[in-house]
Amino acid sequence: MRTAIKHARGAETHHDVPIGAVLLNPQGELVAAAGNERELTGDPTAHAEVLVLRRAAAAAGTWRLDGHTMVVTLEPCTMCAGALVLARVERVVFGAFDPKAGAIASLWDVVRDSRLNHRVEVMGGILATECGRLLVDFFRTHRAG
Repeated sequence: MRTAIKHARGAETHHDVPIGAVLLNPQGELVAAAGNERELTGDPTAHAEVLVLRRAAAAAGTWRLDGHTMVVTLEPCTMCAGALVLARVERVVFGAFDPKAGAIASLWDVVRDSRLNHRVEVMGGILATECGRLLVDFFRTHRAG
């Protein structure tokens, strides 16, 4: 999570919402990392999780990321939760809960929906206060300026 936080802070340098993500292979080694890049790239899908999945799939030469763990500073949205299912990620570990858009625990539970052909293990609330503080501070500054 500390590495994901580092990438979240990096996203702030280009005025993106500070969300960071990393993907670990089954051996626990870092495969890919990113912070949000929507503002940087003008791409509405450039969420940290999606960027990490793209980079990891490109490096692996396959879209199937079985056995991998996504670590992300904020509970994923519906797009990112769906991407985790489609990539066959084994587990997601997230920091802060997202009561406005969270699609793993707060509003929906996309990754564990029994109607889908793959389900993802979930662990939430890891360093939640620190991860949440990044967002609170960002929006306080962003809205004030």
